[in-house]
Amino acid sequence: MEKPKPSRGPSSKTYRWVTAMVGLLFAGIAVVIIYTADSSNRVGAYGAALAIGGLGLDAMISAARDRTSLLSRIGPLP
Repeated sequence: MEKPKPSRGPSSKTYRWVTAMVGLLFAGIAVVIIYTADSSNRVGAYGAALAIGGLGLDAMISAARDRTSLLSRIGPLP
């Protein structure tokens, strides 16, 4: 009887957990951006928080639905 190979890649359970945790980190960063926004540049801070929070939410939802997130589609960044 053959041993089952461990699954790797986007469909593995570990990959999904890591993606969800990175999404949670990005959502937390968005909250911190909103709370530390200066009153002189609040519009820019809200825009950045929206972009980062949106990527975080997409990563968490993608992990739950076993899909590829937008963060993983843009590839490794330097």
